[in-house]
Amino acid sequence: MPATDFSQSEYDARLTKTRSAMATQGIETLIVADPSNMAWLTGYDGWSFYVPQVVIVPSSGTPLWWGRTQDKAGAAQTTWIGDDNLFDWPEEHVQHPDHHPYDALITLLRERGWTRALGVEMDNYYYSAASHRILETAFGRDAIADVTGLVNWQRAVKSEAELAMMRKAGQLTAHMHATLREGFREGRPKNELVAEVQAAGVAGLPGLAGDYPAIAPIAPSGLEASASHITWNDRPLVRGEATYFEVSGCYHRYHCPASRTLFLGEVPSDIRRAEEAVLQAIEDTFAAARPGVACEEVAACVYDSFARAGYVKANRTGYPIGLSYPPDWGERTMSLRPGDTTPLQENMTFHLMPGLWTPDWGVAITESFVVTPDGAQPLADIPRALVVKS
Repeated sequence: MPATDFSQSEYDARLTKTRSAMATQGIETLIVADPSNMAWLTGYDGWSFYVPQVVIVPSSGTPLWWGRTQDKAGAAQTTWIGDDNLFDWPEEHVQHPDHHPYDALITLLRERGWTRALGVEMDNYYYSAASHRILETAFGRDAIADVTGLVNWQRAVKSEAELAMMRKAGQLTAHMHATLREGFREGRPKNELVAEVQAAGVAGLPGLAGDYPAIAPIAPSGLEASASHITWNDRPLVRGEATYFEVSGCYHRYHCPASRTLFLGEVPSDIRRAEEAVLQAIEDTFAAARPGVACEEVAACVYDSFARAGYVKANRTGYPIGLSYPPDWGERTMSLRPGDTTPLQENMTFHLMPGLWTPDWGVAITESFVVTPDGAQPLADIPRALVVKS
């Protein structure tokens, strides 16, 4: 038997939810190119998403895995769907200028009679314009519908087994931040510190090994921290600068990201004021994030806290998280921001991002949480206050 992470009944329930959504949208055959969705539906795991690969979900029967010949053995080892439903495309089509793997997919779909009411994830990192052109040429524009996010939305409410995975990822995240606090010191090249933190996330804890996260560590300092997604460099850490680290432990592809801000020297009053606003925003959000509350109502806790401190936040304040592959650990569905009226449900999981970026510096203290009837519950235990070293 393949070494899947969840019971067959859980995979069956996921497939049932997906097919219900397919029927609602009039989709007879779903072509899933997002590796996170592929893994959620079948268990497939491998660093093979740089070439075309999909899981095909028909309206009934067992889904099919389709990918590169070299990766077929990996599908046999990690999915529950069985060898008879594993299909590959010719190895000589790998990044070939005159042939495309989707030519083979067209043949497979025709052999199965799956040539109408097809659903594809058009706005997806892993589904190319060339792939869509080939499908459209073969079956016609009217045969293909954009169902971006169809599977993603089915993943929003986590099972208890998934939450257990995310809490283990949270333990790894806490371990990474403890390593960061210990190793943060004046004069140390930042790349050395990042390497130590990454190693901690992979080496893990006794009985708890880490995986590679979907996003590289975000680690800007000083003026760099006025930008929200700068990684790291070899510049030594210096006094008078705030540095924030956004990292995540990863356990069996499940994530629990968290950011913390560190400072060398005496903290300026404006950064302290920002810290207070961020910490209050987290407390207010955790109290408000209950089932039935809209995403925008939760987001308002952050905007209101910032406004009271005299700051304006112009970006969203959070997004759903769970199982993911590079380049993103978000689930790309709802957002904690004005205008998103999606109601929270119990066991939804989010990365709360009350970060504040000014023209001169940035402060980010973030939390991953699960929605419960009593409010948000953090998925990792990490001290929140600004880490200050003299």
